[in-house]
Amino acid sequence: MKGEQNLRVIVVTGASRGIGAVIALTLAQRGYTVGCLSRKGAGPEMDVPAELVPRFINAACDVTDEVSIKQALAGVAAIAGAIHGIVNKAGLHLDGPSDKLALKVYNDVMATNATAVFTACREAYPHLVKAGGGIIVNIGSFFDKVGVKRNVAYCASKAAVGAITRCLAVEWAPKNIRVIDVAPGYIETDLNRAAFQGPLREFLAKRIPGGKHGAPEDIAKLVAALFSEDIPFLTGETIYIDGGQGMTH
Repeated sequence: MKGEQNLRVIVVTGASRGIGAVIALTLAQRGYTVGCLSRKGAGPEMDVPAELVPRFINAACDVTDEVSIKQALAGVAAIAGAIHGIVNKAGLHLDGPSDKLALKVYNDVMATNATAVFTACREAYPHLVKAGGGIIVNIGSFFDKVGVKRNVAYCASKAAVGAITRCLAVEWAPKNIRVIDVAPGYIETDLNRAAFQGPLREFLAKRIPGGKHGAPEDIAKLVAALFSEDIPFLTGETIYIDGGQGMTH
């Protein structure tokens, strides 16, 4: 594929665990150099083949701190020579009854899931311009279009990701920068595996047309395809990958 013929550098936030780690690993497997940003400053906390380890550039980063994001991106660019794309995966999921939800909780979710996405995009912008263009993939959620009890902050933050994506896609198109929102449904990861046992698993088996929730690899393959395939006309869209749950009645 075109993107894989010319090795490029892609940054992934929240790359240590969960979906972010699998995205980072999948991109490395396809030949990319991957800047792995996480609070710990470590790469994917999973079994990584020895031959892939050199493809990771690990950087400590607090996505809610704009200085931290700026420095982490600069560090990756200094080592790799350029940045051609970024995947904004770092996120926070806190819930609670809306009538009792503390404003701090609401603000923390919005800061991590929405404000940090904008900040990372803004700080990646000069690097992408310098590289002649690039792709930004923001990881949203199908919760952006549904009403979910106890999840007002999370749903609002993911709806904001879609809006940020659309606005930046329009504004930055002249710079050859494309921005896409990938919105997963229920995905079982190492971080939430316990929650997928019992009632939730049974509920999803009934609600998802295929009868089963998704895996991190589903998201990682889609994200990798967005980078490896040359689709210049695709930008500003939210791509739902939820097994059809969001459209089921």
